[in-house]
Amino acid sequence: MNFLEILKDMIDPFMDDKKPPLNVGEVMNLWFYLTATEQTMRGEQVSFNIVQDPQLRDRIEDVINNVHRPILHELQEFLNKEGVPLPKPTPEKAVGDFRTIPDNAKLSDAEVAHLLSFNIVLGINYACRGLTESVRPDVAALFAKFQMKKLAFSVTLKKLLQEKGWLLAPPDFKPGSAGSGS
Repeated sequence: MNFLEILKDMIDPFMDDKKPPLNVGEVMNLWFYLTATEQTMRGEQVSFNIVQDPQLRDRIEDVINNVHRPILHELQEFLNKEGVPLPKPTPEKAVGDFRTIPDNAKLSDAEVAHLLSFNIVLGINYACRGLTESVRPDVAALFAKFQMKKLAFSVTLKKLLQEKGWLLAPPDFKPGSAGSGS
């Protein structure tokens, strides 16, 4: 696999300035990704208000400002240019200090970190889907960009999960152990 040939193949379709209209699959994937990004960001805004751990608060602020808000704005701008109606946005969540909510009435820091991690994984997977189902190279490039943003963020999040002892991992697999059918 030659990286330069791959790069050339990615750039060639942009050179003729002719873009076919978006197809329904591309619109659906873009629209869904926009909606999912916005709702994920709303959950992160609420989470920011309840977490105790300052490092987790920093990670949440980072994902909101440097991953999800830029993706949201880029998708809105792209869909507007293409004439695709946008979903009705939900209001931003206010910044406050709600950490005094009783522990049994809110997610713990570890639960917030797991939810954040899960949402990042979903975003990476859906970006991969959008990328592979795109016909237009500019749409595929958008999804590739979103996937890379989330991948880069996930590295720092995983490190935090490991440092805090919050990383959930299945047990080691040992062939021949109980439950393996032997």
